[in-house]
Amino acid sequence: MIPHQTKQRMPELEISDKQTGAIRYLEHGCPHWRIRWHYHDEYELHLIVASSGKMFIGDYIGLFQPGCLVLTGPRLPHNWVTNVIDNTHYALRDRVVHFDHDVIVGAVALFPELSMLLPLLDRARYGIEFLHHADAAEKYMMQIKESDGVARVGYFCELLDLLAHSPHQQVLSTTQINLPINSEFQRKIDLVIQFVMGHYEQKIALAQIARLVGMSEGHFSRFFHRATGSSFNEFVNRVRIARACDLLSRTDRPITLIAGEIGFNNIANFNRRFTQHKQMTPSKYRQQARERYSAVSTPPLLLEGVHPN
Repeated sequence: MIPHQTKQRMPELEISDKQTGAIRYLEHGCPHWRIRWHYHDEYELHLIVASSGKMFIGDYIGLFQPGCLVLTGPRLPHNWVTNVIDNTHYALRDRVVHFDHDVIVGAVALFPELSMLLPLLDRARYGIEFLHHADAAEKYMMQIKESDGVARVGYFCELLDLLAHSPHQQVLSTTQINLPINSEFQRKIDLVIQFVMGHYEQKIALAQIARLVGMSEGHFSRFFHRATGSSFNEFVNRVRIARACDLLSRTDRPITLIAGEIGFNNIANFNRRFTQHKQMTPSKYRQQARERYSAVSTPPLLLEGVHPN
């Protein structure tokens, strides 16, 4: 785990090469301008090496911590939002490898042996989280960073081969979202998500958010569903449930108190929504989380307050 530092200056982006070529590596700290709801034409293999918080992959919202390894497909929206308190800065939070779909398809045409990678790339259009491969993936990422030419291609293929054969992978988004590359589109979605992250414990009216981005309620509803694969109210509930999971896992607070803190004034409604999303009750989730932590390690301390980067 990378130690964090508290300082005034935002960490600078570190790029290992000039970003020419089919396989591109980059890394950055937190906060950073790259940490936003965004999407692009490349596949992205993303490893978190420091901090914990919430990740947004398509219509999926879940928790992340060091060792979180995710592959996203072209134009699948994604973001990792760290729990930030007291102006904490992380010199290095993310290791990332970008690569192009056409390059892989072209390579398969030349080397049919690579065709076993295609099912992996198809699933990546929904986002895939890989468990138990963080150390190996980081080793390959560092080799990709420090090499070029044939050596870089070799390390990259070995990394994809590891992931393609992994039995420990989970598809994240229930919807394949393929968005246009449009900076204004991204700006508005990012604005909405950051507002929700800062106010999810309060009542958020659809009309209020529509005004925030200069749209009618109907237009905003269609716009938001296209961008995230879910309705705005459903998105807010997903954020709240993710926060509830965080508190249930890491604190001993009563469930009724947690429900109120995250914006559910009715405990029955909270229990129903939680069970709908997690297929278990809040108390059962807390029990299973404690069993997982006790079997592996001591749970990390909760950083109070979730703030957008």
